[in-house]
Amino acid sequence: MDAAPGAASGPADSETESLDVLILGSGVAGLSAAIQAAARGMRVGVMTKAELSQSATRWAQGGVAAVLGGDEDSTDQHLADTLGAGDGLCDLDAVRVLVEEGPARVQELITLGAEFDRDAAGGLSLAREGGHTHARVVHAGGAATGAEIERALVEAVRETAAAVWEGWFATDLVIEAGRCLGIKAMRPDGTSATVHAAHTVLATGGAGQLFAVTTNPRQATGDAIAMAIRAGAAVADVEFFQFHPTALHHPAMPRPLLSEALRGHGAVLRDAAGERFVDELLPRDRVSRAMTARMADQGVDHLWLDATALEDFDRRFPTIAASLREVGLDPALEWLPIAPAAHYLSGGVVTDLDGATTMAGLWAAGEAACTGVHGANRLASNSLLEGMVFSPRVVEAIEHGRDGPSPTGAMRAVLEPPKGATVLSLPNAAPSGERTGEGRHPGQGGEDVEKLRDQLQRAMTADAGVLRSAESLQRVASEVADIGSASLQPGPGSQELSNLVTVAGALIGAAMAREESRGAHARTDFPEKSGEFAHRIVIR
Repeated sequence: MDAAPGAASGPADSETESLDVLILGSGVAGLSAAIQAAARGMRVGVMTKAELSQSATRWAQGGVAAVLGGDEDSTDQHLADTLGAGDGLCDLDAVRVLVEEGPARVQELITLGAEFDRDAAGGLSLAREGGHTHARVVHAGGAATGAEIERALVEAVRETAAAVWEGWFATDLVIEAGRCLGIKAMRPDGTSATVHAAHTVLATGGAGQLFAVTTNPRQATGDAIAMAIRAGAAVADVEFFQFHPTALHHPAMPRPLLSEALRGHGAVLRDAAGERFVDELLPRDRVSRAMTARMADQGVDHLWLDATALEDFDRRFPTIAASLREVGLDPALEWLPIAPAAHYLSGGVVTDLDGATTMAGLWAAGEAACTGVHGANRLASNSLLEGMVFSPRVVEAIEHGRDGPSPTGAMRAVLEPPKGATVLSLPNAAPSGERTGEGRHPGQGGEDVEKLRDQLQRAMTADAGVLRSAESLQRVASEVADIGSASLQPGPGSQELSNLVTVAGALIGAAMAREESRGAHARTDFPEKSGEFAHRIVIR
């Protein structure tokens, strides 16, 4: 049942045929799920609003963290490092699943054809990154890990029986009697369609486009999270948006990423005066926070990464070297301008350890999900691993007849909330179709959308970025509400803006409720961590 790009396997009318499993998104989580489902004989469809290979996975320069050998390392140590980065909010069982099942999933990926870097003896080359106590991160092409993983998975999916819809935009979930029965979508030609499925898997990635400076592709607009919120499924941990500390300070967007591996191999951070000011191997949240504060103190918009002491830079990091040459920089001779950029959303649609959400028939995996693995801050190179580990568990649960969540993983916060758990509800979370109209300026709706999107991104960066306060959050909440009230011409741009507004509202609401600083969430008016907030903030 293969389909050409932009085509569906069903009839060209308002509805398509029903599937066993419909997967939204074509990153590591979505494609891994598709491969597993097809191998079990399920009728599978994969829908992506871009091309199959255009996902955040492709842009991932970091590697995959897994204990693949070495007497000094252990899964218990990987678990401890993950818990440490998560700053008290990781679910222990979820992290144990990640570190114990991770090595086998990496081997499966190698079997599919993914080629990781090797040492002189032919073994996998292992690197250490921020927050890790041991070298346990595998890379491909130095800093092209995501592209290599995406290549291997795309090839495998195209060889399966999965139908592929490229250029289709899922707009909302189809819900009947509290169960998800598929999605509403826009075809590439702008016409509407409904795709029915017994099970729908949300794997559309994150929401880096909430911010003006991001390492995420343009498509990362929080679509799955927004759809889940509108449908009433639980979402959590969205206040924990991780900013990568070493994005290249350059007009290119998404921002070129100077991989954590550079610091792992000895590159150092310097301020405007050329002084080192932070331990480069601290978890990302602490490095980004230190950088943002130093930039404010010195009145500058970027700092420096000094990689001049690294040997064989071009050979060890060919992808980064090529991108630097494109903008006229030589890492062997000059410091590299850097600034924090929005990188990864640690929260998302709440799931149990098998990816089940609070809604029957609806599942989530990858960055769109909140499994409980990352807590308040993701450990470097655990993101690709999470998608590789938890998406197969979704398919296995479906195969075994699961039809609802269990009180495991992050889902404990919903089904068995701890004392003092915070549950928020959001206003104006109407279905997207009810939030677009005739357009304020007929024929110019696209221009309006771009201006409003830019306005939202700038406001979120200024007032809900690395550092926040009650005053700044109230200010951005008002601006986001104004943007959300605009009447826009229907279309993909308006839909993405609607989704960004919905996710921004969730992030702001959770950030206002969490009156402390923890992990990737830093409040200048509440600079210390508080035991009163050692739980998830759930949005229903």
